[in-house]
Amino acid sequence: MSFYQNVFDLIDLRSFSNLWFWIVLAVMWSSASHWVLGVPYDMVQRARRHGGQAEEDLTDMVRVNVSRLLYIAQVSGLWLLGFGCFLLTGLFVLGLFYRVEFAQALFLLGLPMALVSLLSLSTARLIYDEEPMGEALCARLARHRLYVQMIGIVSIFVTSLWGMYQNLSVSPLSG
Repeated sequence: MSFYQNVFDLIDLRSFSNLWFWIVLAVMWSSASHWVLGVPYDMVQRARRHGGQAEEDLTDMVRVNVSRLLYIAQVSGLWLLGFGCFLLTGLFVLGLFYRVEFAQALFLLGLPMALVSLLSLSTARLIYDEEPMGEALCARLARHRLYVQMIGIVSIFVTSLWGMYQNLSVSPLSG
């Protein structure tokens, strides 16, 4: 056997049996939960606890990020939506009908993050329209974070089930 054959036998390069896929999944959801509309959640907690300058900093940072998100949506939102739908549809077709495991893995990473992006845009629009301050702003950001975490829990659960199914269906015992 060649050296490369030994390495590929030792390290399985399929998506769902690869440790790197699961690390990416964990880091992706950890980051999505920590960065609420581009604002680190510890700023929200600090603003709730201390108020004053921390609250003003939070308000300024949220205002900047909300304006940025809404500007991007206004300028290129339809193009991004079309491209995202095209990409997710392509991954879905490749993964489901052509059984490309890499496409399945990317779809299971991409679809929930697309939902989080739409949720972020909706929350940004609400914050822009309502202009909440202080505790109301913190509550809105905490609610957004909770929804992101719920999407993450469902996503990790579905991805784990699908990954286990794929690993068991490809195992030497199955066929």
